[in-house]
Amino acid sequence: MTDTSITAAGARFIESATHESLPAEALRIGRRCIVDTLGLYLAGGLEPTVQILAADAVETGGKAEAFVLSAGNAKVPAALAARVLGTAGHAHDWDDTQVSHDPAHIYGLLTHPSVPPLTAALVMAQRLGNVSGHQLMLAFQTGFEFECKISEWMLPKHYRRGNHSSGTVGTFGAAAAAAKLLGLEGEKLAHCIGMAASFAAGIRCNFGTMTKPLHVGRAAENGVTAALLAARGFTADPAALDGQWGFLQVMGEGFTPEKISQGFAKTWTIVDPGVSIKPYPSGIVTHQSMDAMLKLVLDNDLKPEQVERVRFYAGKNILEPIRYPLAKNHLQAKFSMPALLAMIVIKRRASHHEFMDAFVAGPQMQDLQKRTDLINDAEIDAKGWDLIRSRIEVETKDGRKLVQWADEKYRGGPLNPISDADLEGKFRMCAEGAIEKGAQDKLLEAVAGLDKLADAATLANLMVYQAEAAH
Repeated sequence: MTDTSITAAGARFIESATHESLPAEALRIGRRCIVDTLGLYLAGGLEPTVQILAADAVETGGKAEAFVLSAGNAKVPAALAARVLGTAGHAHDWDDTQVSHDPAHIYGLLTHPSVPPLTAALVMAQRLGNVSGHQLMLAFQTGFEFECKISEWMLPKHYRRGNHSSGTVGTFGAAAAAAKLLGLEGEKLAHCIGMAASFAAGIRCNFGTMTKPLHVGRAAENGVTAALLAARGFTADPAALDGQWGFLQVMGEGFTPEKISQGFAKTWTIVDPGVSIKPYPSGIVTHQSMDAMLKLVLDNDLKPEQVERVRFYAGKNILEPIRYPLAKNHLQAKFSMPALLAMIVIKRRASHHEFMDAFVAGPQMQDLQKRTDLINDAEIDAKGWDLIRSRIEVETKDGRKLVQWADEKYRGGPLNPISDADLEGKFRMCAEGAIEKGAQDKLLEAVAGLDKLADAATLANLMVYQAEAAH
């Protein structure tokens, strides 16, 4: 294990980051990520997963510092509010993803970077008061960069061993954002990072359950807790990312040494290699194949009743994490290729409105899933795991064989980003049933003018409006 000073370098970055150091492109992409995440909070707040947490938070109570999403005007301590809000942001598995060009990162895409730092920044803005939109953006970008670099540098064994990066590394993003708004420096900042290293948790066995999005909610909560405790003088190891017993070694068996020279914010990850905004509320490695199935269906005007059998050919980088051969509910469907492909065939779309237990468990979805074969293709594996490759073959009842390869330049990624209009469409789709159009407009206007927003808590106030409207 090479001696490093990653913790100290990270602390210097957090302490010294300024709004002026943010590239214009980072600000542009950051606003897109915030729009995306706000929409996901709104959609997630209507989910049973989040409503259970909200009820628990209100019952637990405490100092009224930040709104509890989906609980009207109720307020609770900031960390507890972050648990609810962060879980809502990941409830549909529709939040953005970090991109990597490193072929060693076999799933290509690492943590979901926006929800933990934005959640921490939003609840801290409410707790502290007088936090401008300018300050909120800086805190968000600081947390985003800090967690993404840790995720990029850590060996992919972290994920392969069963850790959920958005729950583990996301804790650092939330801690950095909260620490930035609190103005933590020196030893207190190092102790904040040290606590985050011990709090970081989340294992992949819980994919397809309510606990998967709770990983991200807990990352936000734990990051806020680490910053608040450090501000009070609570201590931790000041080099907790480094050494034999540090986070990188213990959780991932180390890091890639040559990457350390990248440093924090020499180039901002949000710009290069970028971020992917998801077109579908499912595991990111499924999207290319879902688009391929949609193209096959539309090009051939394929009806569900015409399908005899579906064969899905892919490498382990899809088939390992997308692990349910037969989804019985909407949470499992997010990690089930048979369910996702069947959804596209039957509905010709896959929004959060299709991810409903009654539909997924219904006879049509169950029947088509059972007639879908998952095939590990050795030739696809041999091409490497730097890109997400797959092929779909549909056998029709009248004897045709329809074939479609997935586009490796997946929609939503930096090489093929969704347009601003499509992003707004996703936001409004997420807000459907949870917010009136006037409130949608105000949220979008607030993000567009974030640099001039005097009080960043306005964003949270507007989400309270939606929550009340939904009830």
